Amino acid sequence: MTKPEACAESIPLALYAHLPWCLRKCPYCDFNSHALIGDPPEAAYVARMLADFRIQRARAGSRPIRSLFIGGGTPSLFSPRAIGALLDGLDGLSADAEITLEANPGAADAARFAGYRAAGVNRLSIGVQSFDDRLLAGLGRVHDAAGAHAAFRAARASGFDNVNLDLMHGLPGQSLGTAMADLTQALDLAPEHLSWYELTLEPNTAFHAHPPKLPDEDSLAAIQDAGGERLAVAGYQRYEISAYARESRHRCRHNLNYWRFGDYLAIGAGAHGKLTHADGSVWRLALRRHPRGYLEASPEQAVSSQWRLAPRDLIVEYPLNALRLVDGTLLAEFPRRTGLPLARLSAPIARARALGLLEADPERLRPSPFGLRYLNDLINLFDCDDE
Repeated sequence: MTKPEACAESIPLALYAHLPWCLRKCPYCDFNSHALIGDPPEAAYVARMLADFRIQRARAGSRPIRSLFIGGGTPSLFSPRAIGALLDGLDGLSADAEITLEANPGAADAARFAGYRAAGVNRLSIGVQSFDDRLLAGLGRVHDAAGAHAAFRAARASGFDNVNLDLMHGLPGQSLGTAMADLTQALDLAPEHLSWYELTLEPNTAFHAHPPKLPDEDSLAAIQDAGGERLAVAGYQRYEISAYARESRHRCRHNLNYWRFGDYLAIGAGAHGKLTHADGSVWRLALRRHPRGYLEASPEQAVSSQWRLAPRDLIVEYPLNALRLVDGTLLAEFPRRTGLPLARLSAPIARARALGLLEADPERLRPSPFGLRYLNDLINLFDCDDE
């Protein structure tokens, strides 16, 4: 039997740009972010990112770039002029590309939002996290509830008709009532998209070193159940483990590309990329993490590591991504995206279905509601390759 081969030209391509500076580091954050001293080095950093882009773009072939996500850090610390220079320097963006910029209420105003919209950004993701001033202070955020509301109003006034709000639950000292109050305020604003996710204590964070008291498991389950019902009543469709959209067209295309094991280029300090080569092999790369080292490196030195994914890696990583989606993915996509025969997933799929973690769907790799609730247990079943 002929070995299947991943077809690079048929795999969607996206672009991630990482801007690593924040006004200050939040105690729960494990992203590659650094407290800003003075003004960000906009011109040098944009030039550095574009140099990386030209190298990676040449390796990706002629595929159009379907989405761009400018994340951080706090990208809204960069001026509209700098964001415009970045967008102007990119080639290959499809005419209808989704272009998202992350913004924090404490680091943006109406004039900046209008400038980003004029530069070509068509989607904003605003890091609200909570509308409770006490909880925001405990999270180390630089904004208050009034600032969160003002940021959303500024986005609307600037012409953004595709806005995501990031909102966390399971916060230190949060009850079911305060969690639902947060969610109600977010829904009252009627954003097109809501990322509603549980706070977790990640390694190498201040919260991990000095853990705050979080709600217990029963409280977290009650919050998740009540919140899911409230979101459904409000007309938000859950399509990913922590993502909800008012309409299908408002689902985040960039994140869907991750979960469907698409390819993505990566520019900026600490950014990670994935690229399928012409021979069907799948590669990942990571760029230098520290902004200074990244800026000082030559284009050839900016990559800190790159590696080809082995079959075992692909068997783990594909479901790790796809099973975050409520609808999962077509089983036929596995050989197309990985170059491996579908039979390599047969044993873990059988185990997961026997445990009720996967739906008995002959055409899709799709988690059951039980599997979504215990997603880590489901994913772990794929972390053993039966040769």
